[in-house]
Amino acid sequence: MVWRSVVISQPAKLKREHYSLVVEQAQAARVPFEDIAVIMLNHREITLTHPVLSACGEYGIGLFSTGDNHQPNGVFTPFLSHSRATRMLRLQLDIGRPRAKRAWAEIVKAKIANQAACLSMAGKDGADRLESYARRVRSGDTGRMEAQAAAYYFPQLFGRSFDRSQETWTNAALDYGYAVLRGAIARGLVAHGLLPSVGLFHASEQTAFNLADDLIEPFRPLVDLHVVRNLRPADADSQDLSPADKVALVALLNADVRMPRGQMTVLAAVEQATEALVRLFDAGGEDVLELPRVIGLRQHPVEA
Repeated sequence: MVWRSVVISQPAKLKREHYSLVVEQAQAARVPFEDIAVIMLNHREITLTHPVLSACGEYGIGLFSTGDNHQPNGVFTPFLSHSRATRMLRLQLDIGRPRAKRAWAEIVKAKIANQAACLSMAGKDGADRLESYARRVRSGDTGRMEAQAAAYYFPQLFGRSFDRSQETWTNAALDYGYAVLRGAIARGLVAHGLLPSVGLFHASEQTAFNLADDLIEPFRPLVDLHVVRNLRPADADSQDLSPADKVALVALLNADVRMPRGQMTVLAAVEQATEALVRLFDAGGEDVLELPRVIGLRQHPVEA
């Protein structure tokens, strides 16, 4: 199934009519709730009714808000939508550290392998070095191969002067894309009864999305590939994303990735990866994990 991502960048009123979201602007648009995965509110003059929020909970829709800098700053996710949420919480809390550390190593390997693939698809050097890093990852990533890979990868992809702390278009685009992915993953975790704040590796007391921050790692290079392929000379002196930039970043949720069970959209891959996490917590080994392989930026074809 290909879900829709609704991005609203102009003043609008959102309301519910039966089973559809109605977006009232100069011309009204209607979208069935069952077709929507995420809604991005990207303007200060957007109002919505309580029935819209209720429908987001009912249909498992992630609703994003944005701040004054137009970056996502919040996400509404369904509340305890799974009948076995308490059981899943106990399983998350009880997972043994050796199993959690081995699972984290598999996630890191997949992330670094995707970074290598991203370099190759972007026509950059260094993929072989990253692939060697992936092969050297051990339980718990005690050798800090993830950090070593990142220190090498970003300058190879965006240039030697690149730094993630810079206020640039590139970093704004990366942050926006990562935030959208993070919210979509949090939505999937909640839908399967998992608590996003309890992670395998990430354990910050200041975030409610530690498990989402674990699972997002192999998906990040997809955003990186989009950003490096869409850099323009005018972006060098700009920090602002255009509405088209934001729409394209949200649309990555419908880009194809390869999963162990076949090729599918990012949203579908998140569902499968989350189902595999459930099996991991329910006494499965790290071999049950299903993680994505980045294969490009092609949008999944919409069936007629």
